[in-house]
Amino acid sequence: MKHKINLFILAVLAIFYFIPMGSLHSQELNRIEPPFWWAGMKNTELQLMVNGKDIGKTRVSINYPGIQLKETVLVENPNYLFLNLVLSPEVQPGTFQIVFETGKKKPLTFNYELRERAKGSAERQGFNNSDVIYLLMPDRFANGDPSNDNVDGMLEKLNRSNPNGRHGGDIKGIRDNLDYFQDLGVTALWLNPVLENNMPAVTYHGYAITDFYKVDARFGTNEDYRLLIEEAGKKGLRIIKDMVFNHFGTSHWWLKDLPMKDWINQWPEYTRSNYRGGTLVDPYASEHDKKLMLKGWFDTTMADLNQENPYVANYLIQNSIWWVEYAGLDGIRMDTYPYSGKEVMKEWMQRLRFEYPNFSVVGEVWLNTAPQVAYWMEDASNADGYNSHLNYLFDFPLKYAIGSAFNEGHGWSSGVSKLYESLSLDYLYSNPQNIVVFADNHDADRIYTVLKEDMRKFKMAMAFLMTVRGFPQIYYGTEILMTGWEHDGHGFIREDFPGGWSGDEINAFKKQGLTADQNEAGDFLRMLLQWRKNKKVIHDGMLKHYVPADGVYVYFRYNEDETVMVILNNNEESKTIKTERFNENLEGFATGTDLLHRTYFDQLKMISVPAMSARIIELKK
Repeated sequence: MKHKINLFILAVLAIFYFIPMGSLHSQELNRIEPPFWWAGMKNTELQLMVNGKDIGKTRVSINYPGIQLKETVLVENPNYLFLNLVLSPEVQPGTFQIVFETGKKKPLTFNYELRERAKGSAERQGFNNSDVIYLLMPDRFANGDPSNDNVDGMLEKLNRSNPNGRHGGDIKGIRDNLDYFQDLGVTALWLNPVLENNMPAVTYHGYAITDFYKVDARFGTNEDYRLLIEEAGKKGLRIIKDMVFNHFGTSHWWLKDLPMKDWINQWPEYTRSNYRGGTLVDPYASEHDKKLMLKGWFDTTMADLNQENPYVANYLIQNSIWWVEYAGLDGIRMDTYPYSGKEVMKEWMQRLRFEYPNFSVVGEVWLNTAPQVAYWMEDASNADGYNSHLNYLFDFPLKYAIGSAFNEGHGWSSGVSKLYESLSLDYLYSNPQNIVVFADNHDADRIYTVLKEDMRKFKMAMAFLMTVRGFPQIYYGTEILMTGWEHDGHGFIREDFPGGWSGDEINAFKKQGLTADQNEAGDFLRMLLQWRKNKKVIHDGMLKHYVPADGVYVYFRYNEDETVMVILNNNEESKTIKTERFNENLEGFATGTDLLHRTYFDQLKMISVPAMSARIIELKK
């Protein structure tokens, strides 16, 4: 009996201990973000967002060597405070108290942790031209832990029968299949956002964030995500985090009690963006159109953040740095890049790369023409003098060219001439090598569907992607010819990867149940990817191409040590080409070996190319 009483007393004490301290006062302390920070960061300034009932009515103090509370900022909502700290370069890791005094009552306290940075953190290397990025949607890739399919407190439950529902893929599913990526030959994984999306419906994609500092519990934990990056790194795989600055989910706790009225862009009634990113670089654009582009909401479930509010901008910038430091990221893909406003994005890149000079960011600048896209690359020669400091871009114009080139006959401006014309505009880019080339992604028709499910066209498109300047991104399932039209609904271009779920009849990870065409496509892409890994001439060699003639496009990648000749024959009949007009690249070479057809050429004056096919010829002297 005495033992039971003691247990009861301990239970009561435990309950009392975990009562939020603020419940003993009129003021409450709900959260502080960032939740912790690091000693030794190059930027010595840190801004903390403090949230709690009437927390703005308290007086704040900090007593820790090397930390100065420079300013306590009161805002219009008394439930928020912003604390501007200055951290001395000599400040030591440790835990210090932030004290919130409330007159004669017992003060509220928060133990804030200042962690030690990982060795070499500031020198971390980002992705580069030697990489091939594999884009996957965590919810749709592999379900490694069925126990987190449904989580208490998460509004949307598992419904694999719904194309737009939660299907149960998670971080463990990705970790379990790291060897698959190694075998395939990709070197970097871009995961669609993994942060909490606690919304009533359509939460699988990750772009309606409801907590910027927490991984969605249906994917795993923050620690699971960090371990994924650590384990992937040991296998030579980089992890690229998908981030969103423009918008967030309408179930975010901010929406219940905004820090400031202008924390989000508000309209008298729901107003959608016009999605016209070109207005931001258009010298004739109206202010009305630019405002609608920047301040209109992306969707009804995604509130539009007002980055012109300096506290919003600083919150987002610090959050990105927090994730790089905490998780050990290898790169960032920034969603809807121009939508946040170019001055904020410029500041972000400057601060991010001040902290991590060798870090890589690729921006989603979804615009249709090369001049519009090139404006956003760092050191661009822009008439208005704007420098984004963004080091990588996606090549959307080339993506559109790939989607039509192999479906058209040859002509002055059709077929493979579209590839030529697109690349001919590279003079607009400050560094055309720093561009990610792709044929499809999570927002677009799958490339095999676009190419009318023609294996010959697929192989030509993949050969082009793996040998053109820049470096490639492929979408999960491309290697097994997954299909889907975007106009049928996003769920149909984001179907589950076969084999990722227990009971799947087809298991692509183990090559079980795949068709002959799927195996052929996988073997072809695997061969190309493994070959590209060690081809410095493809990573950063020069490009020279020749005007397509009679539906045949020829280009060369070359450096001081090696030259590779690529031929695309976009005809329904074989072609034999005379190579005299390519002499400026062929001079000095006597023979060559075609990687794709395992063909040896003992002379290079005449080269035959089978119908609707590519040749990748490694030249020899």
